Amino acid sequence: MKLAFALILALQVSVCVWAEPIPEPDKELVEKYEGLKAVFFKRLVVAWEDLKEALQPLAEGSPTAGQAKEIMEELKKSPRVESAIKILGGLISELEPAVDKGRMGLLGIYGHYLRPYIGEHLDQAITNVRPVLDTVLPHEKA
Repeated sequence: MKLAFALILALQVSVCVWAEPIPEPDKELVEKYEGLKAVFFKRLVVAWEDLKEALQPLAEGSPTAGQAKEIMEELKKSPRVESAIKILGGLISELEPAVDKGRMGLLGIYGHYLRPYIGEHLDQAITNVRPVLDTVLPHEKA
């Protein structure tokens, strides 16, 4: 027991000695990240809408599509599904500050330790990939 206590104490001291505060990300880096994230989500929304439009004609003539619609309507009316949606919504709202703090911590670590070495290459790669993504997965409806 004494040995285990001494080991835990030694590990705690070694962790405290090496622990450094996580650097804050630059405002410019956060704005750039938020812009890229917004465009990414726009791309996903447009792709989802295009997929729904493409599958709509196929689903209208199919007997299984009618059954799937009925099942979805029943699920929407179910109190269990409604309560699960409310629970998940509350869980997401509770976890959002922790996720934002983690995201800002990772952006700070990236900005402080990695950006001086790979930031320019990453920016150039994003700039080069953007025209391809605009063709394949546009962020605005044509």
